[in-house]
Amino acid sequence: MSQNFWFFILTTVAVSLSGVMLPGPLTAATIASGYRNKNAGLLIGIGHGIVEVPIIALIYFDFAAYLSIPIVRQVTGIAGGLLLITMGLMLLIKFKNPVDSMDKLSYNPLITGILMTGGNPYFLLWWATVGITLITSAISFGIFGLLVFIILHLACDIGWDQILSLTVYKTKHLWSQNVQKTIFGICAVVLIGFGIYFGVSVFLNA
Repeated sequence: MSQNFWFFILTTVAVSLSGVMLPGPLTAATIASGYRNKNAGLLIGIGHGIVEVPIIALIYFDFAAYLSIPIVRQVTGIAGGLLLITMGLMLLIKFKNPVDSMDKLSYNPLITGILMTGGNPYFLLWWATVGITLITSAISFGIFGLLVFIILHLACDIGWDQILSLTVYKTKHLWSQNVQKTIFGICAVVLIGFGIYFGVSVFLNA
């Protein structure tokens, strides 16, 4: 393998991890879901990938420009914003009695990963800018490079989400009720805050 290929590998891993490790709505949902399901991160990551792989294919076939069309981002922002606000309010209501109610919180991790990824207008913008640069580098190594990129990127996403949910699941017995309320309260506020931001900012930046 050439030095350029290994540099491409390093860049893919670094950029992918920097994106997934940045705190955001998907992180908050992973923490909330991880409380009752140690494999929630795996399922959320897979759901994320179900949306992500077709986006990569669209970019590969030169449809990247459609991802940054204002109306696409606006519709995505409204739908995603409402979804995040709804999930945040559900969590805000439930966290008042976390021990009794968190196991009953109706978050399907796989569906959560799909909906929260597809409802994030900045996910589309990221792929239309940063993502297209990475894919351009990948296809310079042919179809093999593209497949390696997809595998590495998904591995970073799924791996981090799974580590996060497993950590929450394994340490939840150490959480006092006040700690639980604080953590889930923060997660709820993050979801609601991003929901409002998604719904409003796509029009301000149009």
